[in-house]
Amino acid sequence: MFKPKESSQNEIEFVSIDELVPSDHLLRKIDQYIDFSTILDKVRPYYSEDNGRPTDPLLLFKMMFIGYLYGIRSERQLEQEIKMNIAYRWFLGLKFRDSVPHHSTISFNRQNRFKGTDIFQEIFDEIVLQAINNKMVGGRVLFTDSTHLKANANKHKFTKEEVKAHTRAYIDELDKAVEEDRQNHGKKPLKEREEVIETKKIRVSTTDPESGFMSRDNKQEMFCYLDHRTTDMKFNIITDAFVTPGNVHDSVPYLSRLDRQTRRFDFKVEAVALDSGYLTNPICKGLSDRNIFAVIAHRRFHPTTGLFPKWKFTYDSEKDLYVCPNKQELIYRTTSREGYREYKSDPKQCETCPFLSQCTRSKNKVKVVTRHVWEDDKEKVRLNRLSKSGKMLYKFRKEKVERSFADSKELHGLRYCRFRGLHNASEQVLLTAACQNMKKIAMHLAKLG
Repeated sequence: MFKPKESSQNEIEFVSIDELVPSDHLLRKIDQYIDFSTILDKVRPYYSEDNGRPTDPLLLFKMMFIGYLYGIRSERQLEQEIKMNIAYRWFLGLKFRDSVPHHSTISFNRQNRFKGTDIFQEIFDEIVLQAINNKMVGGRVLFTDSTHLKANANKHKFTKEEVKAHTRAYIDELDKAVEEDRQNHGKKPLKEREEVIETKKIRVSTTDPESGFMSRDNKQEMFCYLDHRTTDMKFNIITDAFVTPGNVHDSVPYLSRLDRQTRRFDFKVEAVALDSGYLTNPICKGLSDRNIFAVIAHRRFHPTTGLFPKWKFTYDSEKDLYVCPNKQELIYRTTSREGYREYKSDPKQCETCPFLSQCTRSKNKVKVVTRHVWEDDKEKVRLNRLSKSGKMLYKFRKEKVERSFADSKELHGLRYCRFRGLHNASEQVLLTAACQNMKKIAMHLAKLG
């Protein structure tokens, strides 16, 4: 029967907000299983006990959690969404007629009260500790990778500046290894390293100077930040999230962040799986020193066209020499300051070698093959990758850390930086990762009942 519904928009009803929120709603589960009381203890030092207007810091943080959980990119939009969404009001403890805090309140606290503090790192760590207490983190097998976040900056607006190159963190350890290697080979110690200030010319954004310009093969050129992330194998809980400018190499912060996790969460790390960007001698050496089974993807090298690749030269560890494809021995000559041993051929034998044109193009007809003092550690990592355990671990890497990045970008709005500056980008990454962890914890515990 055709009967249009009469308007009831002005009717008054007595309803309970709790009845209107579905029993299986995500925010109900998070409210039940995540302990937010520790946030109040952490932010208390930043508020006055007896001066100013009364405020509830937890309400502001819960508002931010809603924004990151549902990928709401604007604080203005977040305010409007809370006004209209019953589940959001229920989660915040607001009645229908209660006013929603103004969006500028969040901005003020973020830009002033919490500026220069570690509050967002502390909140992230607290959520990880709750996951550990619920036996959702093993701390034995970790997966690490990085992804770029497009900065809120125009790639065409920049200046070129000459900046000081970063000093490598392992330089003292490398110098010690070089001197020891030279001594073992009967070589004189190198002269003390002259302090030379190395500089390089980089693009600096005029919009967001703290971002870094990324220029890689098969990738869009842009100013961006890098989210260096580690996940645990057990339930894929994010155990570390660290932000650097986009022009910092993946391997630079890796070992220091790994050590931070072992200290902060008392992890007993047994194995790690990493992408090919981490296949460097210092990382292989560092993981070997920490007695960690490392699986790192193979990095493809492109040898000079027409010449033998390095793997054609066989290393004899007992005699400490290389053997070329024509069975000539390349003898050790010296160890450079950069940590490379040099093995050179005999030019008299090379002159009559039928493979000379495929071996070297040097005028003195001497073939030089280099080997790093930490090359043994890298070769051990290569063997790990080819083992049965290594193949299984590397397969899990895509399913763990890559999936975590995909969820961040597709579901939580982490494809682009909402704010400018390294500290603000770190806030976005840490709170997004914390919300992902909250979601996993709540969903898992809800299943267990």
